[in-house]
Parts: sequence; structure tokens; C-alpha cells
Amino acid sequence: MLFYNSLYADTPIGDWFNVVYHGLPLDLSLAGYLSILPGLLFIASAWTRSGIMCNIWKGYLWVVSVLLSVIFVVDLGLYEYWGFRLDATPLFYFFSSPKDALASISLWMVLGGIVAMVLIAVLLYFVLSRLLQKMKLPRQRIATSVVMLLLTALLIIPIRGGFTVSTMNTGKVYFSSNLRLNHAATNPAFSFMESLSKQKNFAAQYRFMDSADADAVFASLQDTQARENNTATEIAPKDTLLTTQRPDILLIILESFSSHLMESLGGEPNVAVCMDSLAKEGVLFTNMFANSFRTDRGLVSVLSGYPAQPTTSIMKYPRKTQSLPSIAGSLRKAGYRTKYYYGGDADFTNMRSYLVSSGFESIVSDRDFSVSERLSKWGAHDHVVYNRVLNDLQEEANQPTEKKEPYYRVLQTSSSHEPFEVPFRRLENDRLNAFAYADSCLGDFIQRFKELPQWENTLVVLIPDHLGAYPQNITNLELQRYTIPLLMVGGAVRQQRQIDTYGSQHDLAATLLAQLGLPHGEFTFSKDLLDNNVPHFAFFTVPDAFGMVTTENQLIYDCQSDRVVVDSGNAQGKNLTPGKAYLQKLYDDLAKR
Repeated sequence: MLFYNSLYADTPIGDWFNVVYHGLPLDLSLAGYLSILPGLLFIASAWTRSGIMCNIWKGYLWVVSVLLSVIFVVDLGLYEYWGFRLDATPLFYFFSSPKDALASISLWMVLGGIVAMVLIAVLLYFVLSRLLQKMKLPRQRIATSVVMLLLTALLIIPIRGGFTVSTMNTGKVYFSSNLRLNHAATNPAFSFMESLSKQKNFAAQYRFMDSADADAVFASLQDTQARENNTATEIAPKDTLLTTQRPDILLIILESFSSHLMESLGGEPNVAVCMDSLAKEGVLFTNMFANSFRTDRGLVSVLSGYPAQPTTSIMKYPRKTQSLPSIAGSLRKAGYRTKYYYGGDADFTNMRSYLVSSGFESIVSDRDFSVSERLSKWGAHDHVVYNRVLNDLQEEANQPTEKKEPYYRVLQTSSSHEPFEVPFRRLENDRLNAFAYADSCLGDFIQRFKELPQWENTLVVLIPDHLGAYPQNITNLELQRYTIPLLMVGGAVRQQRQIDTYGSQHDLAATLLAQLGLPHGEFTFSKDLLDNNVPHFAFFTVPDAFGMVTTENQLIYDCQSDRVVVDSGNAQGKNLTPGKAYLQKLYDDLAKR
């Protein structure tokens, strides 16, 4: 990692030694796990050197060599994009859609990675097999067997990390305030193995306090009135942003977008010029935070008002996602038609099963575009998808107007994603240019949409799935990693406004439904951003860490190292207990679904 990744180019030599020293316990623990079977085979080999025994040895050495080579090469390739060591997430992405899982990287990188995996695997097998060839039958077989059995049993010491109460975990290697040095010290094979072990026993994870205490703290963070009014058919909104109660709704989920790209939010000038222009005519929420770091987490947060999880993605479990509330489901009960547009593979990360169970009647995806239109590695470029929506709107405008049902459409963009190859060139930086392209497609779409009769009765909601590739090299344990825009425009918007309330993506569900006068009590974790009677805060998670942000305290807690890594504001530490209770209750809810 230190040699390969440019992020470590300026690392002092002293820190290199610290990385090796502090990472050694994880290396020894992994070696202990991998040595259990060889220990038993050594005992058997003391009694026989049969062909069957040799084949078992060779098979095990090949499996270990290939497994380690794949893990280490994949980890090297992904770290620069994701900012954390390898966990089980790539398996979910790869097995749901190999094409989309590899879309972020070039063909040469894939080929280079495969070659590197083969070379490392062959080299490991050659070294290990040469050592095996020197093994001979001992004269004192019983004594050798007893000694080997004892040594194999003693592997429990490095495996569990010594004799202390706590067992070995990746947090034990964290030694520095520089997160990247801690990552460099983390063994990716151990990290991957640990992540797999955390995938299903949700009820046992993140037990920070007694259940009664967590219940009490969590209750103070909820919108209790919304739950009490959940049986009502219509509820007057606390603060009205709209000119009509039943507008058409177009929710546009902007791939990887961030507040750092908008000058109106203190970001870069001359990038998202259309978004900045729209901010002057719509409702701009200035203190919004993404829930997580990947699309599958962000989609559930936006569409179901359900916070992202640090050790898994609920989208992996169709049985659980079908029990989630959703904006689409609530709107269908209120008489809305629903449709989803995406230029990529809707089966990637179990997206289709989630969307269908959420209440979308129709899904437009890559298979609905011609081959000539699917020129992006992710499928159809943004302008193609926008054109499809415009065509549908134009057809709808030509239909008879009597008894027309309101429509809820969701458009998910994809072009502003690695590898940032777009049919557009305005900025020199490839990343910024991709965002400028995505912004220009949005601006062109809005201008043409304004010419259609539906515009005056439409609410357009703009929100990212997560912050992606800009700013470059930002870590997962920085507040700026999660700042995103939320913007509402359209003919149905009453007037231009700026709202500074703190919130997260999962608060959109309650906020939107409240504006329509619809109950939202089933959205346990979502709050109306315009209701001053409920507590407002932003909450987000990444692998084994969470953040909670309010006006008084901005806090990020690293669960792996069991320490607060960001703590600012005039009430430092205030959000630690609420954040822990919130995460604990989230996993309680996840376990029950």
C-alpha cells in the first residue's frame, strides 16, 4: 500500500516503520487463522506422505495463494476510490452485476490487476510448495504429533490478539491521528474476513448501552407527533413551500454530486453553473449531509427515509427491503402514478427488487435504450436519459386532461462517476468536467421542461446519492465528505428560499410527504425539515464509523478505534451518546425486518 498508492508519497520514513510495527498483530492473527489447517496437516504428515496427503497440501496452498493475491490486488485498486480497506462490499457489487462493478476502472487496469493476481499467486505457491518439498517423515512420530498439536493449539494467542478481554479486530492497529496511516497498517485480508463475519448478526452489533437507555435517547430524537398522526389522511404542513397540494413530482438523484461543486454553497465556481442558477429561483437547503458513500446506501436513504448502515447495505436483503416504507408507496396510496428512470443496469446491487417492492410501477433502465445510446460504461449517458423523460412528458401533455393522475417520477443520473468519460469538454480536470457535463444536461432538461404545460404544476427535487469524487483525496472521517445540496425547483414552488436546518438524505421522505399533507409516521428515522418542533440533526455512516452534526456539535466517531475523531462546536461531545443510541436503534430495526 505505501509503495503503490500516491496518497502516501510524502509519508516520512519513520511512519513507514510505525505502520509495519502497529500492523503486525493483524498480520500475525491472519497468519494464525491460515495456519490452523496446515498445523493439522503437519500432524497427519508425520504419519504418511501418501499421494492423497500431497494433493491436499497442494490444494490448500493453491487456495490460499489465489485468495491472498486477489484480496491484496483488489484492495490496492479500490483504496484510492473508496478510502477504506477491503471489506465485503465488492462481493455484493460484483455478483449483482459484474459489468457495473468494473465500470469505474479502465480495461488496462483490469488486465493489469489480473496479471498481478496470477503472478503473485504463482510466486506464493512456488515459495510455499518449495518449503513443503523439504518436509520428511520424522523418527519420533508420536512426540512430533504432540508438539505439533500443542503448537497448533497455541495459534489461539495470535488469532485473538493476546490474553486481554478484547479479541483481535482492525481497530487494534490504529495508532495515528492520520487515518491513512491506520489504513496502511490494516491487513486487507483480515479486514475482509472481519467484514464477512458482521453481515447477518445485526442484533448483536453496536451495543453501546442498555436497550432501555437507547430507547429513551432515541425517543428524544424522533418526531413523535408524526407517529401519532400516522392514521390521518391529510395533515396540514407546518410551513408551505408549494402552490398546490398535489403537484407532479420529479425527483432527480445526481450521481456523486456535492456542495463543493456549487459556488452558492461555498464551493467551486464555474462548475455547476446550472445548479447555482436554479438555487436563485428555488428552495435551497444549505446544511444537508449524505448518509453514506455508495449509491445503494444513498438510494434507500433518499427513497425510503432509511439511514445507511456502516457494516452492510440493506439493499442486499430483498426480504428486508420489502418491509421498508417508501415515498413511492405513500404516494401511490394518495393516487400517484410512479416511474423510475436509470440509464444503467437496474439489477445492480439488487436495485430492481428494491424499486419494485418500494412501489414503482414502471422501471426504465439500460435495456430500454438502443445499443447506440448506451455509450457510457454505466449505460446511457445523462442527456439520453433526460431526453427519454422529456419524450414521456410530451406524450403525457398530448393526452386528455380530465381525470389525469399526478405523477411521481425518479430520474437517477450516472455520468458523473468514475471513469469520468463524458461526451463533453469544458474543464481541464476530468472529474470537474464530468460534473460540469452532468450539470449542463440538467440545465438543458430544465429549460426544455419549462416549455411544457406540466411545469407549472411540477415540483422538481434535486439531491445527490452521495458525495463522490470531488474534492479529491478527502477521507471518510471528515465532515466535508458528506456535505451535499438539496434543491427544490419547479412551477409548483411558491417562492425562492434558503433553509439552513441541519438534516440528512433520509429526512427528505418526511419533508416531502409533509408538504403534500400526507402522514409520514411510518418513516421512523425521517423528520420534516420544516417542522421546528422536532429535533434536527444530520446523521451519516461509513464502514465502522458514524457522524452526527448539529449547530452545537459536529462529531464523527470511529467504531474501529473506539474514539472520537472529529469533535467541534460549542458543545463538544454532546452528540456522542445520541449518535450511539441512534446507530444502536438502527441495527435493532434492521435485525427485526
